[in-house]
Amino acid sequence: MPRQPALAAVTGIGCVCAAGDCLEAVLDNLEANPPVPAPPRRFAGLGESHPVFETEASPNPPSDHGLTLLMESAFQALAVAGLSPGELAGKRVGVCIGSSVGFAINYFPLYQAWKQGEQVPVEPLEAFRCSNYALALAKRLGLVGPCQLVANACASGTDAIGVGATWIASGLCDLVLAGGAESLSSVSYLGFIRLMIADTKPCRPFDRARNGLNLGEGAAVLVLEPAGTTRSVAGAVLGYGTAGDAYHPTAPHPHGRGLRCAFKTALRQAGVAPRGVAFVNAHGTATQDNDKVEGLVLGDMFPGVPVLATKGATGHALGAAGAIEAAITLGCLGRGTIPASPGFVEPDPALAVIPTTRSLALGSRIAVSDSLAFGGCNAALVLGGERS
Repeated sequence: MPRQPALAAVTGIGCVCAAGDCLEAVLDNLEANPPVPAPPRRFAGLGESHPVFETEASPNPPSDHGLTLLMESAFQALAVAGLSPGELAGKRVGVCIGSSVGFAINYFPLYQAWKQGEQVPVEPLEAFRCSNYALALAKRLGLVGPCQLVANACASGTDAIGVGATWIASGLCDLVLAGGAESLSSVSYLGFIRLMIADTKPCRPFDRARNGLNLGEGAAVLVLEPAGTTRSVAGAVLGYGTAGDAYHPTAPHPHGRGLRCAFKTALRQAGVAPRGVAFVNAHGTATQDNDKVEGLVLGDMFPGVPVLATKGATGHALGAAGAIEAAITLGCLGRGTIPASPGFVEPDPALAVIPTTRSLALGSRIAVSDSLAFGGCNAALVLGGERS
């Protein structure tokens, strides 16, 4: 299969999550000191039975937490690319950010007070109307290019990077800030508990004893530019695929119909065969159905290819998960190694996949990162790395 030109070069990467406050810290901690989840601090009154991966930052007001993480990641990415916000003026700069709910859902206490008959201020509602992460970032930087918020459940961050890369490839933009952001909220916390797919212990992706996910939060942003850029390059987006199962509101198709299609589309666009992939950074939520279906597809399509699962150290950051995992994938490609998969202990004989149990040296500079989401959404990125 002949290699195709990259959709976009990655010239900057920013990442903030429970595993670290920048990409290098995340990679170091995944290798040597993976964090473990703890009872939620931000809404401790809801109970402590289901641990989460919270970031250290504690902004004021707390409703802006996800936006704070997004801004921090975006400015990190620009700094890595050697760009100041002022240098973006006059350029066609697009913004494409994925999030499940943005920070709108953090105004839930206001709704509660109103339902209880209290007089509530209207000012927070104005902020609610402006809770689009992509628009907020574009306004902060004074950008006037294409601006899109992708709300495609847990595939949002992956889709946002894929969409941003196609903007570059089509010549629509000179530069794109693409990624995802999500903060923990009481609504998603209680919702996943009610769905009975949240674990009361640290999650164990692809493990025989897996019993659900731990929620997390964070943000990651990539600076995307045309493949021929003269700027120092950290990697590339080589291919992107997205496909729907059209099967069930929350459960994946039993045979992974949409995920297979997303993988095939991304690999074909990149001109890369599965055997040319160094590793797959799996969605790996540690839920029974997700890991079963994803493991089946990975075993069929990428036989013998190492699989990394990182949610045992980051938690499931929902709409930001795919962006965080894309950043980690590029970082691992740059270092030439992948770590053991945090939380994994015992192989499941019913799965065709055993994630990494130790650090491995990579045989190529190409990897795949994928996401599965409610609504039957599936997305995959083929990423190329540059050794640091």
